[in-house]
Amino acid sequence: MVAASAPAVAIPRLDLSGYPAAKQGLKRWVIQPSGLLPKSEDAMISAHPLDWRVQLIVGKEVDVDCNVKRLSGPSLSMQRLPKASGKALFEVSGPVLVLSTRMACRPEQAKGKSFLSLGKQPYLIPYNASWPVVVDLPDGVELRWRVWKAETRQQEAVKL
Repeated sequence: MVAASAPAVAIPRLDLSGYPAAKQGLKRWVIQPSGLLPKSEDAMISAHPLDWRVQLIVGKEVDVDCNVKRLSGPSLSMQRLPKASGKALFEVSGPVLVLSTRMACRPEQAKGKSFLSLGKQPYLIPYNASWPVVVDLPDGVELRWRVWKAETRQQEAVKL
């Protein structure tokens, strides 16, 4: 019996040349987008990487209870790197704090953990499998990401 092997996947080489070291108090997070993402079975979703975006989600896993919690801190900033040919360094340069109401919770109210994201709007950058996405964050803050793919259909705007 011959076992079928999984298809080979090309993994781009992680190249951080041209990036300065992370500043003191910041931890480096790196995303290396794959050049071979599975295509959508939906014909309405673009299969072309130029139509894709990477959403950077900066946040923290926190304990939750009956109180409303949110993160507060500086927004994600981008710095173009002159020695890195179009590459960019993303950074949150200050502390990220958890703000909370201070209500007394009943013992029977559910408690758990939840990931809170910093900022209200998604932070989208172009999808590029050739370059890593490098993000420096304060200790205790983490980076998550997801890919957004555009529809193939274009719609006309209303001219006023």
